[in-house]
Amino acid sequence: MKAIILAAGYATRLHPLTENQPKPLLTVGEKLIVEHIIDKINQVEEVNEILIVTNNKFTPHFESWLSNYKTQKPIKIINDGTLTNEDRLGAVGDINFVIKKENINDELLIVAGDNLFEFSLKNFVQYYKEKNTPVLAFYNLKEKSKLANKFGVGILDQNQKLVDFEEKPAKPKSTLAATVVYALKKEDVAKISEYIDVSERWDNPGDFMIWLSKQTDVHGFTFTEKWFDIGSFEALEEAYNIYGKG
Repeated sequence: MKAIILAAGYATRLHPLTENQPKPLLTVGEKLIVEHIIDKINQVEEVNEILIVTNNKFTPHFESWLSNYKTQKPIKIINDGTLTNEDRLGAVGDINFVIKKENINDELLIVAGDNLFEFSLKNFVQYYKEKNTPVLAFYNLKEKSKLANKFGVGILDQNQKLVDFEEKPAKPKSTLAATVVYALKKEDVAKISEYIDVSERWDNPGDFMIWLSKQTDVHGFTFTEKWFDIGSFEALEEAYNIYGKG
């Protein structure tokens, strides 16, 4: 299994803080956001390599960081070649780029580089192996009002199979906020290029998972531990309140 950390965005909503600094290299608590994620991935025995996909602007930042970072698993920085927010490939485009560039024919664990979470990726991958289907993680906020107009919302059946998905609904049908933490089987990884060919929605990987769920069973892994999607100053401040600024 390979792990891909998505870190090719330009974080325009956090400018000027991230104008010349990639969001995953911001310090929250005692370490960088990307290091929090890597610590979680290191607990997954199945993962034998971590691939961090970034853009042409921030590749030097990640290479400099990696040169001074002691790693348990091999880490490789992938430059997707984009220069601005306007020409970015989008999350699904970046996943497809890495698969082709690295000639990946393996299972994938995919994590957004701006996610901070407390649940165990080891447990997540174990759940994925038990279900033997693609799996995505959902944060259970327990109150529908907290999700309104903010998150993609998943609807699961009694067997935790994904049956519907709403993108930032005003009136959510469930309390499950979609995160960008996915596990894909080898045969489903091969379908990403097919999705790229038939869809123009490459920015939100949730769109790919919904498309995939129409072809094969997709299950949800729900958790209640802390989760932060660092997409705004408000979310960053909430993370600082829990972890500290460092």
